[in-house]
Amino acid sequence: MSEPSIFFTEVNERQGAFHRRSFLLGGFAGAGLLALGGRLAHLQLLEAQRYEKLSASNQFNFRLVPPPRGLIVDRNGQVLATNRPNFRLLVVKDGEHEPAPTLKTLAHFVPLDEARQARLLKEFERTPNRVPVSVMEDMTWEQFSAINIRAPEMPNVTADMGEVRVYPHGGAFAHVIGYVAKVNREDLTETGPNSEAILLHPGFRIGRQGVEKAFDLDLRGRTGARKVEVDARGREVRNDPGGDIQAVSGKTVELTLDVDIQKRALEVMDDESGAIVVMDCRSGDLLCMVSAPSFDANRFVRGLSVAEYRALADYERRPLLDKAMSGTYPPGSTFKMTTALAALGAGIDPEERVFCSGGWRFGGRTWRCWRHSGHGSQNMHEAIKNSCDVYFYQVALRMGPDHIARAAKALGFGQAFDIGIPGQRTGVVGSTEWKRTRVKRDPTWHPGDSVSYGIGQGYITANGLQLAVMTARLANGRKQLNPRLIKSVGGVEMPPGDEVPSLPFSQEHLDYVRAGMIAVANDARGTAFRQSQLGLGDVLMAGKTGTAQVRSYDGVADRDSRSVRWGLKDHNLYVAFAPIDQPRYAISVIIQHGGLGGATAAAPRAREVMRVALLKDPEIRARITQPLPMPDVSDLPPTGMAPDGSVIAPPPETGDPV
Repeated sequence: MSEPSIFFTEVNERQGAFHRRSFLLGGFAGAGLLALGGRLAHLQLLEAQRYEKLSASNQFNFRLVPPPRGLIVDRNGQVLATNRPNFRLLVVKDGEHEPAPTLKTLAHFVPLDEARQARLLKEFERTPNRVPVSVMEDMTWEQFSAINIRAPEMPNVTADMGEVRVYPHGGAFAHVIGYVAKVNREDLTETGPNSEAILLHPGFRIGRQGVEKAFDLDLRGRTGARKVEVDARGREVRNDPGGDIQAVSGKTVELTLDVDIQKRALEVMDDESGAIVVMDCRSGDLLCMVSAPSFDANRFVRGLSVAEYRALADYERRPLLDKAMSGTYPPGSTFKMTTALAALGAGIDPEERVFCSGGWRFGGRTWRCWRHSGHGSQNMHEAIKNSCDVYFYQVALRMGPDHIARAAKALGFGQAFDIGIPGQRTGVVGSTEWKRTRVKRDPTWHPGDSVSYGIGQGYITANGLQLAVMTARLANGRKQLNPRLIKSVGGVEMPPGDEVPSLPFSQEHLDYVRAGMIAVANDARGTAFRQSQLGLGDVLMAGKTGTAQVRSYDGVADRDSRSVRWGLKDHNLYVAFAPIDQPRYAISVIIQHGGLGGATAAAPRAREVMRVALLKDPEIRARITQPLPMPDVSDLPPTGMAPDGSVIAPPPETGDPV
C-alpha cells in the first residue's frame, strides 16, 4: 500500500498559488490606494486654490453692462443727443420656459398685440439661449411695478432700468445727427469692435446715420460688467456690487452747429421742402445745416412700425432724404456769379454790352429771358443785378464749358467735402471731357449745352452745402474755404476749414462779382432788394436769386409754375453773405418746387435766418446797438450866436414844441 504523498503535494501547490495571487492582488490594491491618496493630497494641498476659483466662477457670473453713450453738443455746449432712464421689459429664452406662453401672460400687463408677439417670436428664434430679448421699452411706472410684483411667478422675465437715447430738439438735427437703433445680424462681424458680446445686449444701440454712425466707436464708450450670484442653471440669485466693473461713458462730440440758428431755419421752412446751410466766411464752420421736411429721430430709437416707415418713405417731399448734402438741384441763376468769374478769367470785357429784348434766337429756337419784356442793354454788373438770362446765354456760348467748369470747381461745385459724416452727392459739373466720358448716348458737347450751362441749367447740379461753400469763398475773397462740421471729439479739436490754398481768381474780378451781388440786394431795382433788407442798421446783406426749372418751357409763353402740380414747379434758390463790408456768414436756401421765384420764396427765409446768425455774433450785435456818433461842434459859433454873429433868441420855457 502506497503513501498519500501526492495528495499533500497538490494541496501545498494550491496554497502556494493562492498566496502568490493574494500578494499580487494586494499589491495592486495597495498601489491603487497609494495613487488615490497621492492624488487626493495633490488636490487638497497643491490645487486647492485653483479649484476654489473654479468653484467661485460656477457660483458667480458677470453680466455685461452697456456704457452710457457719449453726448453730442452744439458749438455752445447745448445738448443735441443724450441719454435718459428707461424702464424696459426683458425675457430670456432659457430652454425651460417657452417664450410664446410667456408673451401671452405679459400681454395682460403691457400692450403686446398679436402682431408684436409674432415679431418677438421671430427675434427669439434668432437669439442664442441665455441672451435676453427686449420685449418693451419705456414702460410706465405702473407697468414696471406690475411686472416686478409677479417676478417670482415668471423666472425668465425681468423688468429693469436701462438708458435710452433721446434727441431734445426732435427733428431739427435729425439728418445731421442721425439716430441709433438695435443691432442687426448684418452688423455683427467675426473680428473687430462689432464682434464683441455687448452687441447682443438688449440695451445696446448702434449708430445708423449722420454723426451717430460716423463716430459710433467714439460714442460707444467701454463696456462694464455686473457681478451676480447664480444657481446651477445660471439664473441670478443675488447681486454682488463689490465685484462690479464700472462702464466708461463714450466721448463727447462737439459740432460747429448752433441750436438757435438751426431751429430758426427749420421753423422758417414751414411746410416747404428744401435745405438751408449757413457757413462762417472766415473759419469754414457750419452753423446750420437743415433739411426739410424733417423727422423725429426719437421715433426711430423706439422703433417704427412698417406702416409708419412707409408713410415717411413714400411721402413725395421725402423727409428721409438729407437735401442739404444728398439732394442735388440745378443752381439756376445763383450760378451766374461763377459764369461771370469764368468770363472775366477768359478775358471777356465786363463793360461789353449785350442787348436783351426778352429772348434770343439761336440754334433754331428762342432762348427766353425770365423777364419777358427784356432788360435792354446790359453790361456784366447790370446782368448780375438784374439776373439777365440773355446776357449769360451769349457769354457762356462765347467762352465754352471748360472755362466755366474750372471756375465752378474752384468755388466748390462737384466736390464732396470731408465734414466727418457720409452721404454727400457731388452733383454734376459739365465739361467737354465730362460729357465725352459720361454721356455715352451723345458724347459731343453742343453749343446749346453751353447756352443753358451759363444760367445754371443743363449739365450742372449742386447741393445746398456746395452753394454755401461757393458763397463763402466769394465772400472771403482769398481762400478756398472748406466746411467744418465736427468741432471736437473727446476734447480734441478738429482741423479748421481755413487752412487751405488761395482762390485762383484775381482780387479785382472777385470784387466785381461781389459788387453785383451787393446790387442785387441793395439797389432799389435789384431782383431781391425788398426781400434782403435786414433791418439791422448799417449791417447789409449781398445776395443772388435763382429759379431752376424742372421742365421745358420751349414754346411756352408764361413760365409761371404756381398753377401746376408740386412736382413740376420750379425750384427757388437764394445765396447771400453779410455784412457786405466785413463778410461773416454765408447762406444758401433751396426751396424744392417752390414755384414762386428765388426772391419771393427763398430770399425772405434767408433774411430771417441771417438775422439770427448776425444777432448772435457779439461783434455784430455791438455794432448794431452802438449809439450814433455825436456831431462835430468844434467849428460851430458860441452858444446863442448865429453864424453871422446875430443873437439867437432862447427857446420858450412853456415846454411846447418850437
